[in-house]
Amino acid sequence: MDSQLAQNDYIIEKGTPSDIDALGKLYDDLNGLLQAGTNYPGWIKGVYPTRETAVRGIQKKTLFVLKIKGQTAGTVILNHEPETAYAQAKWGVEADNKDCIVIHTLAVHPKYMKNSVGRNLINFAKRHSAALGMKTIRLDVSIHNTPAIHLYEACGFQYVDTVDLGLNIPDLVWFKLYEILL
Repeated sequence: MDSQLAQNDYIIEKGTPSDIDALGKLYDDLNGLLQAGTNYPGWIKGVYPTRETAVRGIQKKTLFVLKIKGQTAGTVILNHEPETAYAQAKWGVEADNKDCIVIHTLAVHPKYMKNSVGRNLINFAKRHSAALGMKTIRLDVSIHNTPAIHLYEACGFQYVDTVDLGLNIPDLVWFKLYEILL
């Protein structure tokens, strides 16, 4: 059943070391669900994302957590670190990395899917980036990840290009690049 979260139903805050175990569980539970069904993003349990993904994001102070009644429902990493292949694209605006936010590892716990958690994380990324004076938000998404593609497009992101990120993983070659200007 789809339901919408009201602004006062959740909080989004920077991740802290006390969030690491819950984030590791979120990644494991999500990867378990993906492996049991259609694995749209191509993520692999124990490979990516993992507890270590959360540790690095928290250490760099770039990981954010969406909590509902104290429970970790979703997470996103927002930084200035595009994949090397981004340089191949003709973006909508010229911008140095320091003027761009890149969305990485947007993940929603299976228990909270279809509750607008992903949309709320995207909207947070827009507000956060605008408050920092960024020119644009950029991201990449596997061409197979149709649910995420629909979400990004519904949130106003514009398709820019399709590139090989050089991951050397057979089913993860082509990624769509998206951008939203701020």
